[in-house]
Amino acid sequence: MKCKNRKIREKTSIKWKVFLYLLSFTVVLLAILWVFQICYLDTFYKFIKNREAQKALTQVVDILKSGEEDAESEIDYLAAEGNLSVLVTDTDGNTIHSAEYILNSKMSTIPKEEFEWYYEQAKEQGGKAKIEFEGNQNVTMLSNQEQPPLPEEAKKLPPEREDDFSQKRGQKAQSAVYVEIMNDGTKDMVVMVNSQLTPVDATVDTLRIQFVWISVILIFLSLMIAFLLSRKISGSIIKVNLSARELAKGNYSVEFSGKDYREIAELSETLNFAASELEKTEGFRKELLANVSHDLRTPLTMIIAYAEGMRDLPGENTPENLQVIIDESRRLTNLVNDMLDISKLQAGVLEKEISVYNLTESIESVLERYNKLKEQDGYSIEFQYEQEVWVEADEFKIFQVIYNLINNAINYTGADKQVLVRQRIKDDIVRIEVTDTGAGITKEALPYVWERYYKVDKTHKRAVMGTGLGLSIVKNILILHEAAYGVESEQGKGSTFWFELPIYQ
Repeated sequence: MKCKNRKIREKTSIKWKVFLYLLSFTVVLLAILWVFQICYLDTFYKFIKNREAQKALTQVVDILKSGEEDAESEIDYLAAEGNLSVLVTDTDGNTIHSAEYILNSKMSTIPKEEFEWYYEQAKEQGGKAKIEFEGNQNVTMLSNQEQPPLPEEAKKLPPEREDDFSQKRGQKAQSAVYVEIMNDGTKDMVVMVNSQLTPVDATVDTLRIQFVWISVILIFLSLMIAFLLSRKISGSIIKVNLSARELAKGNYSVEFSGKDYREIAELSETLNFAASELEKTEGFRKELLANVSHDLRTPLTMIIAYAEGMRDLPGENTPENLQVIIDESRRLTNLVNDMLDISKLQAGVLEKEISVYNLTESIESVLERYNKLKEQDGYSIEFQYEQEVWVEADEFKIFQVIYNLINNAINYTGADKQVLVRQRIKDDIVRIEVTDTGAGITKEALPYVWERYYKVDKTHKRAVMGTGLGLSIVKNILILHEAAYGVESEQGKGSTFWFELPIYQ
């Protein structure tokens, strides 16, 4: 038990679990934002700009092939919209149209040697080429080629200045040039689109600094929010748990008051109902123990008293005293048998022995057992029926049902000592009713009359017939037969217990 309690204590509280889950979610979210917004910002930026340039190249070629009159204005619009430089030339490098919307762009004044290099790249690659410039390196996706030749002016510089010029040209701007050779139906043209991949290092640095501050603020806020939410979410559950512990200690007056969420509210209502039912069950248990001990002690006391009297007193060894001992012994035997029967029925170990038999004759045989009671004590037990009925059921167990219902009616009938047994037929169903003329049962008590030793009159009195377990046995036998059953009662007018069985055709 101690080991089990230790394991329970070692488990993390729901409040801290919720807190950790929310905090972990915030950390993961920040990590994802850091990766995509900082680490790969440069890559994403270049990817998007390259895709825009490639799309613009395709659109420019389509515009030129269509031969529209306002082709130049549309090309200008595309270049301005995408912040691109577009150059359309003939195969000799003569400019046909130029649209430059990149700061310090030199596309319109591109040196002849560089143009020829681009042109050759496109011819070698089937009419299309893509050239990327990153730093002082030229990387071609389709083939690795040499750096385009330097302009003539740069070649006149001293060697050390020429190298410096090459390096600075590579660092000046990162760009991608898309080249396509096309024919508008009359002549070949070269279309070049330049997308400036502006270095974003400064932007990344700025974002990184901002993101550090944002991360600190978000983590602080997430700690507060996670803590508050965890307390809010777990508060009702913790209260319900504390109340459940009180219930487990036997405090049935405890109230479950969790109302924050629908599920918690439903759980609280269920546990409140369970607590009230447990309180009733505890009352029934105490009453059961009192009644059983009374019913066991009374016959045992009488047996011992009569036996000692017969032993110690001359002349007490009479047939009457022996009969009392025999009757009380039979009462004890019946009580034990009934307790065994109800235990077996509730455990489901008893099976039905189904047969087809005459139910009407079976009821009459039950009533024959009460002839002595009717003669000596003046009880009137009447049986009303119109015709004999056959049923398919366990004859002995249904016999027990009828016998126990009549015993119950005898014990609780009025001063007139009348009990009425009716057999009614409706369609293919036979209904057996047993009615007494007693004080009746309140509506609140009706659901509990089938429980073991439950008594409407809490003043315990010794039953005229039976052991006090009869109605519980009746209930379990009828459940075993899947038969309908019930009780109808009105205070001051007696009670009617009934059950129904299908008629055997």
